[in-house]
Amino acid sequence: MKITVETTAAAPIEAVWRAWTTPEDIKQWNAASDDWCTSAASVDLRVGGTFSSRMEAKDGSAGFDFGGTYTKIVPHELIECEFGGRTLVVQFIDAGDRTTIRETFDAEETHTPEQQREGWQSILDRFARYVETSR
Repeated sequence: MKITVETTAAAPIEAVWRAWTTPEDIKQWNAASDDWCTSAASVDLRVGGTFSSRMEAKDGSAGFDFGGTYTKIVPHELIECEFGGRTLVVQFIDAGDRTTIRETFDAEETHTPEQQREGWQSILDRFARYVETSR
């Protein structure tokens, strides 16, 4: 099953792309809620390159690593990757001073599709707020 989430950020594609692909930026926005954070992130933005992030509850009660391998990159347009046997496609749709970011990913079996959609949407919405205020 595929799940799609999207948001539009009031920011140009260059700012959106930079915030999406820069480890220091990723650590600022990559969390589903205020009680979680990303303590580490790495990006080797090339086909065959890897990415990773460490997401943790701020109280130290839980954490997990998220990572994978880039399979296709079209600068300022598309990032495709594989992670844990699943795929993710991120589209960046340039509209001048606004950019739509659309993620489509394979669902996993531990959480309901709605839980997954809500979590990924929350992270994506945090990304849009971050990129709008950090330029």
